[in-house]
Amino acid sequence: MTSDNIVQKLWNLCDVLRDDGINYSDYVTELVLLLFIKMVHENTEAGTLQKHPLPEGCRWTDLNDKSGIILLNDYRQMLLALSTGKRTEADPNEPGKTIEKQIHSDPLITAIYADAQTRLREPRHLEQLIKQLDKINWFDAKKDGLGNLYEGLLEKNANETKSGAGQYFTPRALIDSMVRCMKPEPGEVVQDPAAGTAGFLIAADSYIKKQTDDLFDLTAKEQRFQKNDAFIGVELVPSTRRLALMNCLLHGMEGGADGVVHLGNALGQVGVNLPKADVILANPPFGTSKGGEASITRKDLTFPTSNKQLAFLQHIYRNLKPGGRAAVVLPDNVLFEAGVGTVIRQDLMNKCNLHTILRLPTGIFYAAGVKTNVLFFNKGTADDKFQEENCTQTTWVYDLRTNMPSFGKRNPFGQAQLKPFEKVFGKKPDGTSKRTEGEWSFNAEEIELDSTDENKGVDKKLAHSRWRCFSRKWIAEHKSDSLDISWLKDADSVDAANLPEPGVLAGEAMGELVQALGELDSLMRELGEGEAADGQKALMAEVLGGVE
Repeated sequence: MTSDNIVQKLWNLCDVLRDDGINYSDYVTELVLLLFIKMVHENTEAGTLQKHPLPEGCRWTDLNDKSGIILLNDYRQMLLALSTGKRTEADPNEPGKTIEKQIHSDPLITAIYADAQTRLREPRHLEQLIKQLDKINWFDAKKDGLGNLYEGLLEKNANETKSGAGQYFTPRALIDSMVRCMKPEPGEVVQDPAAGTAGFLIAADSYIKKQTDDLFDLTAKEQRFQKNDAFIGVELVPSTRRLALMNCLLHGMEGGADGVVHLGNALGQVGVNLPKADVILANPPFGTSKGGEASITRKDLTFPTSNKQLAFLQHIYRNLKPGGRAAVVLPDNVLFEAGVGTVIRQDLMNKCNLHTILRLPTGIFYAAGVKTNVLFFNKGTADDKFQEENCTQTTWVYDLRTNMPSFGKRNPFGQAQLKPFEKVFGKKPDGTSKRTEGEWSFNAEEIELDSTDENKGVDKKLAHSRWRCFSRKWIAEHKSDSLDISWLKDADSVDAANLPEPGVLAGEAMGELVQALGELDSLMRELGEGEAADGQKALMAEVLGGVE
């Protein structure tokens, strides 16, 4: 049985949760509370989990031989005990009384199960879940690693729910590509200040393990550093952090006392206290700060802003060690926003070598119309990592957006789309590999050219390329330090020069609206709602100044 098949089997268990009245958005949280207990059991049986065992009375074997209301009550008590580290038991010395017994003091287990509660109401549904989990061929699952299985479930959830509210799932293919470009090494500190479910940190760990024979090439001291100190993330949402901590632990990443991913706001005091990093990989949440926990409360950011992405960008380039490197997903507005946006971009290009921008296709994030980019930069320069002025001399831009197909379930975005970019990026993570303009993948030569400054005085063949280089001086003089650099014309774009006069456009739009309103009026009357239709017509007449 393949890992994908097992993930699908796990996802199918959500049908049981739905039958118990559990909301779609709570499926994964509910499922993983139980699944993690099972996975810890399987890892313990296989001898792959030496630290952070679950305490007696809170293990899989304490559940899978029970049934009925006893099972459900014991499971509820188990979650409470894992959350608090304490269990209420009958007092052996005084019948009829109870005592509170400490059953574990593991801060990581406490963090994973913080405030954990099951919403299951029917004992038979819990029993069904346990039996189905026991039926899965865990021997096959262990071949790919239980961590990969768990992460597959998270990805399945993201694909299904199209979750909003700024919680944007980063496609695994993009994460892996960014990690391959950045090439994290053993002994380096890798940070993600907006960790989500820890996808970037786990991908960096997996990359290092592949380069070091699963860490066996390292000394015992180096191995301890990789497990406990190499990775650090911050996540604002407690339920998401729970998923991240489980994910990391199942991948053998233990972190410090609070785990790999800390709970908090990187744009607040938690971010101030983060140690400097060698590598930062991140996809900060989109949107603006609207107060509350997500507000920007840091006083150490040089340029105050309510734009969360601009604040995260400041944190990232400030939090890099001299010579450190970063790859960050950011929306288009960060590239062109005026005012403080311009000042922050100037500061970035002064203090860092912004050597590469990857313009991503639309539709790869689960929010319609979001246009994003990946910025690759290094603190200082290749010659002087402590340099803080004029670090950016040239910026290379790869356009993977123009005339690219719409990506989604039926046409997933994957490694095939990123291979041409990785090839021209080069082998050196600091962007200093020898580079040559010109890359014509995905029918670039057939794309129309935009009549922009980017194409003035440029050879026509090169202008059709997806891979171009722009000097820092050109960016300042021609773009006023905007980084919204494009030169290919999208087939779906509208040329403003060929549009009719505004009055004509407005008239056409109003005509279409009148026709639609007439059709709605007829429909309402056919449905027997003539009185309501008359009321709407009267309201429309009032809005339009008495015109009927």
